[in-house]
Amino acid sequence: MTDPRFLLESARADAARLLAACYYEPMPAFEEEGVFEALSTAARTLDPALGAEADGLAADFAAESLEDLLRDYTRLFLGPTETLAPPYGSVWLSGPRALMDDTTLAVQALYAEAGYDLSEDFRELPDHVAAELELLYVLSFHVAQALASGRDEGQAQAAASRALRRRLLGEHLSRWLPPFAAAVEGGADTAFYRRVGRLTARLAALPVD
Repeated sequence: MTDPRFLLESARADAARLLAACYYEPMPAFEEEGVFEALSTAARTLDPALGAEADGLAADFAAESLEDLLRDYTRLFLGPTETLAPPYGSVWLSGPRALMDDTTLAVQALYAEAGYDLSEDFRELPDHVAAELELLYVLSFHVAQALASGRDEGQAQAAASRALRRRLLGEHLSRWLPPFAAAVEGGADTAFYRRVGRLTARLAALPVD
């Protein structure tokens, strides 16, 4: 019988990874690769209300032109003048001009402890929302794999990954995702990004051990 803790941690990992994808520039591959359907499945395993919210992502994305989605993405996350929802933890933790400050370096140190390297193709700061969500994915994936192993060393690895995850959430994500998600939902012109904001807030609110 599959350990229910493994199923839960696998779903948490998938939800974080797939939600992170929603913070990259919108493209047809989101639909072609089934990102939204997979996110709905993972979200439903974690929490029925989260799953119900995620179920509308595919329809919201399909209802808009790619041009309108890209315009909204740019307004929210890039500017060029006023950025409505800056996607960097340092902005929310230390102020609007605090890019690449001590909070950024602290989360970068967590990446190193987790053995996680940002891709050379990733052109953003280490505290970008997609990067931090992907670290949440990595740590949850490590917990799931350790649980699946059933060995003593696996349990030690699960405990270490949980400890790092508690730090990521307690020191970083749980502190800045709620106001960021509210800014995304409040500033978006498209139903798709309003839903992404709500999903982000709901995921951030889920209890994690």
